[in-house]
Amino acid sequence: MALEITDATFDEVVLKSDKPVVVDFWAAWCGPCRMVGPIIEEVSNEYEGKAVVGKVDVDANQEYAAKYGVRNIPTVLVFKNGEIVNRQVGVSPKKVYTDAIDAAL
Repeated sequence: MALEITDATFDEVVLKSDKPVVVDFWAAWCGPCRMVGPIIEEVSNEYEGKAVVGKVDVDANQEYAAKYGVRNIPTVLVFKNGEIVNRQVGVSPKKVYTDAIDAAL
């Protein structure tokens, strides 16, 4: 299961992680987000123990969405050592996300 990441937990879970972190910025009303959601869950299961995979609901948590310039959702960011190493906006095939994680491992 992908972690639920909030503004309160973002720093600890994402920026201080010693593993690559995938963050899906989404909202419940967003149709394309509902397409990406199951892919993110699959990726979360496949990379358990190797990478952290989480989701940020932009309606409830706007601080980091604004900080990282998330203007369109879904936006999936990959962080390594607290820095963004990959950004995907919109719906992408699963391989795009797994390739981004593999590159960060």
